[in-house]
Amino acid sequence: MKRNIAIILAGGVGSRLGMSTPKQFFKVAGKMVVEHTIDVFERNQHIDEIAIVSNPALIADFENIVLRNKWRKVKKILKGGAERYYSSLSAITAYQNEDANLIFHDAVRPLVSQRIIDDVVKALDTHRAVNVAVPSADTIIEVDGDFITNIPDRSRLRRGQTPQAFDRQLISDAYDKALKDPNFRTTDDCGVVRTYLPEEPIFVVRGEESNMKLTYREDTYMMDKLFQLKSTEPNDVQIGAESFGGKVAVVFGGSYGIGKNIVEMLEQSGAHVHSFSRSATHTDVGDDNQVALALSAVEQKEGHIDYVINTAGVLNREPLASMDYDTILKAVQTNYMGTVNVALRSRPYLQRTRGKLIFFTSSSYTRGRAFYSIYSSTKAAIVNFVQAVAQEWDADGISINCINPERTKTPMRQQNFGVEPDETLLMPERVAEATLRTLLTDCTGQVIDVRRPSADK
Repeated sequence: MKRNIAIILAGGVGSRLGMSTPKQFFKVAGKMVVEHTIDVFERNQHIDEIAIVSNPALIADFENIVLRNKWRKVKKILKGGAERYYSSLSAITAYQNEDANLIFHDAVRPLVSQRIIDDVVKALDTHRAVNVAVPSADTIIEVDGDFITNIPDRSRLRRGQTPQAFDRQLISDAYDKALKDPNFRTTDDCGVVRTYLPEEPIFVVRGEESNMKLTYREDTYMMDKLFQLKSTEPNDVQIGAESFGGKVAVVFGGSYGIGKNIVEMLEQSGAHVHSFSRSATHTDVGDDNQVALALSAVEQKEGHIDYVINTAGVLNREPLASMDYDTILKAVQTNYMGTVNVALRSRPYLQRTRGKLIFFTSSSYTRGRAFYSIYSSTKAAIVNFVQAVAQEWDADGISINCINPERTKTPMRQQNFGVEPDETLLMPERVAEATLRTLLTDCTGQVIDVRRPSADK
């Protein structure tokens, strides 16, 4: 069996982005763009090895990034060149003695899906050259100066993406011929194969619109939003009876609803769990002093704290104009200031253990809705807060993520909506399970979408 080697092309300097920082180092959702990209290939079961091709001046930076992330599959950091194809040649040369598949991917396409990678690798079983592309939604025109000369049939047009994958010998042969051509010009590897080995068919795998490339400044806003919206529930993480053996967890809002299920599941998985809530312990997360006292008491008893989870929240479903001002203030204090209080007071404990912090948002955070003005706006604030603090506290070794459950059968929801059919709601046990799985990963700055099984299809 040929090994599948992912080549991460990270030689850009970000000139078109208009930033002094190379675009692969731009931070989104708590991590550098290139870190998100390599994480995807690191997790893919079909990828055997990863090589990073870097601008020579940035190799030391990449060495530090690899060490910090503890990637197991990254084996080489190669020097790229002034042109994109120099980076491809660097990888082809580095693996010249191996019968392997080389899978080239832009470092600045961090939203590539596992499905795309799986399909590319599968296509390599029967094809020696593979591209990824999406249909063109726009009409494409050919021009001469300022005038149209041709309008190709849009149904036959595709927009190319990466990965682009090849049998190593094939792409090597294509470049051998290309480099002998004094008029050689190219922007992608499939173009080299198409031009210099025209008899070789290039198979096209269906891409995705979200597999976008960070090129211009405007792309950063779109990429940020796509990271907020993409589902990242770690379904491949298994929870066992002793998954959390010896770990200490603090759960705010742990006496009912999702919080109660998290407490029960953590205890069943071996953790020492301390639950705080207004109803059971008279702990109000909106009160900074009460949060501080709760965490201090746990640390004094246990000696350390590994996880802090805040599920506390209030929902008042009514028009803003009819809401009592004290009700508005209480909602903001609990939903938003409670998040700030828990984060700030947890930080020193989690710094010592390189621990994990989890907050909860709601599917209503994506846009403001009538009757949800305070609730949805505070939940949107939590998402932005998590992504910002994940970046700020990355050096502390603290992971901070946000769980985004679909409509869930909880006492708070029943108080606002009454009786609803179970098949239309997410069960709190599933949300608790997703929370525990997230605790077992190294992700940070992520919005973890949790959906009903039928909604995943």
